[in-house]
Amino acid sequence: MAIVYISFGSNKGDRIGFVQQATSLLGAVEGITIVRASAFYETEPWNMTSENWFVNAAAELKTNLSPKNLLEECQRIEKQLGRERENEDAYDDRNIDIDILFYGNEIINENNLIIPHKFVHLRAFTLVPMLELAPDFVHPVFNKTITELHNDLENPEMVFLYGTRVNI
Repeated sequence: MAIVYISFGSNKGDRIGFVQQATSLLGAVEGITIVRASAFYETEPWNMTSENWFVNAAAELKTNLSPKNLLEECQRIEKQLGRERENEDAYDDRNIDIDILFYGNEIINENNLIIPHKFVHLRAFTLVPMLELAPDFVHPVFNKTITELHNDLENPEMVFLYGTRVNI
């Protein structure tokens, strides 16, 4: 079974509820076990013009699904929770976004699947939750730990939201 790190984000509607639902639905998929989840963080939108702040979290899971099948399950859950993808290249408000950050130490660069996530090292909203789960995990491309990547950020601030954890 592979150890995988997933990020969740929502800036539309019941943000915490969508992240909780996505986590629960992902954990209910055959072949996926949620090991643990981070606290929730509230963050400013990254690389988009929206004024709606995000709720973000990350989860560690074990799976025997292939990376492509895991991506399909993530996209199925997004759609089930009402995610509409009007423009794949645009950053729009969304009720849920599920990204595969890391799939073990695999490096995959295909049209619709890039692992590690191509922006994980630039985003505090993915690195801070990852600090809770795996601060010593080494990014297989940059050969730096999550802690080192976080320390390299220009703007590493995060706003902690309520101290709430995902209920698994």
